[in-house]
Amino acid sequence: MARPIKRLHAEPVVVTELRRRSRARTGMVRERERAEMILLRLQGVSVGEIAARLKTTAKRVSTWSKRFETHGLAGLEEAAGRGRKPSIPAKKIERVVTEVTRPPKGRSRWSVRSMARHAGVSPSSVQRIWSKNELKPHVVKTFKLSNDPKFDEKFWDVIGLYLNPPERALVLCCDEKSQCQALERSQPSLPLGPRRPRTMTHDYKRHGTTTLFAALAYLEGKLIARTETRHTHVEWLRFLKQIDRETPKELDIHLIADNYATHKHPKVKAWLESHPRFNMHFTPTSSSWLNLVERFFRDLTEDVIRAGSFASVKELIDDINAYLVERNANPRPYKWTAKGEAILEKIQRARSALQKAQAA
Repeated sequence: MARPIKRLHAEPVVVTELRRRSRARTGMVRERERAEMILLRLQGVSVGEIAARLKTTAKRVSTWSKRFETHGLAGLEEAAGRGRKPSIPAKKIERVVTEVTRPPKGRSRWSVRSMARHAGVSPSSVQRIWSKNELKPHVVKTFKLSNDPKFDEKFWDVIGLYLNPPERALVLCCDEKSQCQALERSQPSLPLGPRRPRTMTHDYKRHGTTTLFAALAYLEGKLIARTETRHTHVEWLRFLKQIDRETPKELDIHLIADNYATHKHPKVKAWLESHPRFNMHFTPTSSSWLNLVERFFRDLTEDVIRAGSFASVKELIDDINAYLVERNANPRPYKWTAKGEAILEKIQRARSALQKAQAA
């Protein structure tokens, strides 16, 4: 009779950390492999089968399993004194890490080579140190924290529509994409080919712009849209009337929009008061990321506008309309899955980091 397979046990927080290590891209291969070993042991997989799956030896699997069983996560670390001795002095490593946030005068950031010259190490060593500490001075992400005094109230109002849409109603994410440019490239683009990316000229001729008004049905993914030459309250009112015509009269309409003055014009307010089935929900200031129609605008930009070449504004509008017809024939709804509490926690961390940076 075969001996039963011994199964390891661990707390949920330890399992979460093991999964993180097994998926980490910046960690060492050895760390990922050990995490994978233990995760499989926790599932009851035998030592021999794990060795076969990970293409290693049963002895290694057994050794790290015993160390984990005895010392937990600490047992998966390298023992002191093992491995090749570090060739770079600790002070130089500290300099590469700590001074990355203080670029030289006249520069906005360090490069691998400039830091290598500054610290007296090789560029590959700088790259290795930065990768280990997850430092990426070449990456810049844009952000803006909202100063809206009613941020929480507006935030939960919009999130509530996503997570618990009202019955007998339509939730429409609305906005306008202004300044869609009809740019005509000076020469035809070369198509994609083996070992050659698609190309387009850097120079172009401007033929004008158009504004796209769009309302994305949250649950279905279908769009109500129109193009206009301007984006004042007059055009916004025309768009609201189009929504009124093209939606079932028995349904309430919940519109999610930003705080653009056009959306709050007195004539717009008067029209909304005379059409009580329309309910406005405004996102907090500087929080357009809450409006899911922005996801569609990004797709439209990538799929049609940015890489296109248009001899006239009409050509651009025709391509946009063709794209809309295709999307509505095969709608792709954008589902909101993030938890509101997690988002607020991230925002609070960003605010704290910003306050510390301003105080420094």
